[in-house]
Amino acid sequence: MEVEKRKKIPLTTQMIIASVSAIVIGAIVGPWMGNINFIGTIWIRLIQMSIVILVMTSVAGAIASIEGTGAGKMSFHTFKYIITFTLISAFIGLGLAYLIKPGAGVNIESVTNAGAEVVSASFIDTLVNFVPTNIFQAMSEGATVQTIVFSIVFGMAAGTYARISKRDHVTLLLKDVNGVIMEVIGIVMKLAPIGIFALLASVVGSTGLDVILPMVKFLLALLVADIIMFLLYFPVTALRLGVNPLKMPKKFAKMSIMALTTTSSAVVLPTKMEDSVEKFGVSKRVSDFTGPITMTMNSSGAVACYVLAIMFMAQSTGTVLSGIEIFTGVMLAVMMTMGTIVVPGGSVVVYTFFATSLGLPTEAVAILIGIDWFAGALRTIMNVDIDVLIGMLVSKDLGEFDSAVYNDEKTVVFSELE
Repeated sequence: MEVEKRKKIPLTTQMIIASVSAIVIGAIVGPWMGNINFIGTIWIRLIQMSIVILVMTSVAGAIASIEGTGAGKMSFHTFKYIITFTLISAFIGLGLAYLIKPGAGVNIESVTNAGAEVVSASFIDTLVNFVPTNIFQAMSEGATVQTIVFSIVFGMAAGTYARISKRDHVTLLLKDVNGVIMEVIGIVMKLAPIGIFALLASVVGSTGLDVILPMVKFLLALLVADIIMFLLYFPVTALRLGVNPLKMPKKFAKMSIMALTTTSSAVVLPTKMEDSVEKFGVSKRVSDFTGPITMTMNSSGAVACYVLAIMFMAQSTGTVLSGIEIFTGVMLAVMMTMGTIVVPGGSVVVYTFFATSLGLPTEAVAILIGIDWFAGALRTIMNVDIDVLIGMLVSKDLGEFDSAVYNDEKTVVFSELE
């Protein structure tokens, strides 16, 4: 008789179990749970030690690849829409953060500061300080904004060098180092249930359930952001293409359900590319290009979530961010979504990155982790659906949009197209 292998519990499920257990046990035991906070702190530091290299290799590697192979009209139109949708979504998130104030009513006492103190400066000084004088010093000090600026320039130069010399060793090295760092993050993330339990139980033990219940406001703000994006982007896209927007909800149903249940754009990718061609009239040539690119670089749902998260961390810890700091946070959120981290629970890394970059306390990260599965579902559905809108718009700009397919007057099969 064949012995069945015991099924492993997915990491996401483990994190949910750890979060629920931390809330219950923290509420029961009380302030004593603060004694295990050091375990969570060590786990957060393990993430922080890799962030600078992870961001640098991700950004530089992505830019180098685009620079080397991304020429042409299709690339221009694709990135034009990616940037447009992402920026608008970021400011939708910012507007809702001021309107709904997801961090208001949540009182998280700051024990330690995640990063260097943010010093007030003029807008010009801030812009000047974005450019490092010594990249090694910037990396050693965890100056992530300066590291990103250097990475963009370095990536552009690496891509140009690869195209001219026909040698892509530098680009491959960047990707290899990024792969190794991703493995490091993967190892650290295996400890996520322990770290999450320690952090969240400590916070709940110290402040009680009052710190958890207001998180409904955060999810509400994210849901409202999704609704606004749906009501704004879908009709405008339909108008641009001259099609009926009322047909969209039914066409989006399959991939939207997959996005909600899996919270993974990568898992939905094959379905998204197939439906783009068979239901929305996107040409296969455009779908083959925009499908993978938008999966990685277009995260309109995520950027709204990340901006809300930044403002939540500030509001819940009583940290007042200046206008320049808020603008910096929005731009960081936009840049981070241009190279979404795909490790399980990758939002933990992103939240920690924001806290470190803006000098926000990491205590609030534990609370965000506790509701991240629900936030992930709301992020992913808009990420995936807007990917398709971009494919439709690019097809239209290139004269390859098939309105007959969209209007169900013509049938095409994705697998039979060349």
